[in-house]
Amino acid sequence: MTRPAQTRPRPAARRARQARRGTAPALDVDRLIDDERTQIVVCCGSGGVGKTTSAAAIALRAAERGRRVCVLTIDPARRLAQSMGLTELDNTPRPVDGIDTSAGGSLDAMMLDMKRTFDDVVEAHASPEKAQQILQNPFYVALSSSFAGTQEYMAMERLGQLHAEGRWDLIVVDTPPSRSALDFLDAPERLSSMLDGRFIRLMLAPAKGPARFLTAGFGVVTAALNKVIGAQILTDMQTFIAAFDTLFGGFRQRAEATYALLQAEETAFLVVAVPDDAPMREAAYFVERLEADEMPLAGLVVNRCHDERAAGITAADAESASPRLASGSATDRLTSDLLAVHADRVRLAAREGRVRRRFAAAHGDVATAVVPALSTDVHDLDGLRTIAEHLTAAR
Repeated sequence: MTRPAQTRPRPAARRARQARRGTAPALDVDRLIDDERTQIVVCCGSGGVGKTTSAAAIALRAAERGRRVCVLTIDPARRLAQSMGLTELDNTPRPVDGIDTSAGGSLDAMMLDMKRTFDDVVEAHASPEKAQQILQNPFYVALSSSFAGTQEYMAMERLGQLHAEGRWDLIVVDTPPSRSALDFLDAPERLSSMLDGRFIRLMLAPAKGPARFLTAGFGVVTAALNKVIGAQILTDMQTFIAAFDTLFGGFRQRAEATYALLQAEETAFLVVAVPDDAPMREAAYFVERLEADEMPLAGLVVNRCHDERAAGITAADAESASPRLASGSATDRLTSDLLAVHADRVRLAAREGRVRRRFAAAHGDVATAVVPALSTDVHDLDGLRTIAEHLTAAR
């Protein structure tokens, strides 16, 4: 499902011409963030493609154009805090100083604390006695701190909490650096299914029901599990599930509510990639998944691109001239080295261009923003503004 405010319908002939040329419409990020109907922007993609930087740059741009913005990052590298001049980020949104507030906007930033979010959910939906029993359970401590999928699920939980508070008119989410970009969408169902799984409920039935419901065969299985994983661990699991049972329905209900929020028209997904084969394949896969799940795809951001048009001298000419100058004067040798670097850069830009055109040929309707490779890392607000300007510039 495509946002009406972001992509206008095009005649079929125009779409066909774009697909043949391997081009795509330009992504208008300013139009997206200026639209008051846009309440959530989710930046997603594979690891190492610049999701954190993109999310921070978009959030800063929106705040300086008058929106009340909160940016949520799940990146453990803390680059977002550094770029925004904050000594640290935690589970509480904190104001970012140094932004231009003349348009009436504001910017808060936070980093997901997975365990704190999980603890908050328990404390909010269980009695004080039950909550204390759960929080002190060793199995819960392991689950809330490191269980696969918990980080992604808690990102969804925190997004739902922030949206419900109503303090901001735009929330920008930097999704977890997962092995697969799809983990963010799958996490609620995976964790909910794990906690509510038939096997776990059967295995832990003694903690929840009379022993008469257990067969003799299951008793043998339980005894075997005690030997394999230890009686104390199994007891901790039984105690945890027994105490946690009243929260099962709430987890599933909130997961469904947040999933519906992600499908709503006020949400916009931006797929982030770099112009290499693997990240662009992942981006294509995610685009197709978003479309299949009827998620509102706003467009694609391709970071760290080199411009083919800036070549001037072809790679072949540079490679031909470089060896002839290598044995000359100091100036000639320096020129030779520069020509060799230039040849590599031109070939890199050409390869990146082919990758981008291949994606556009397969997904001609996906609006795209191209961000050039910068000479330095982004480490402050000015750097984020530079990224935002490239995001909003016409291609």
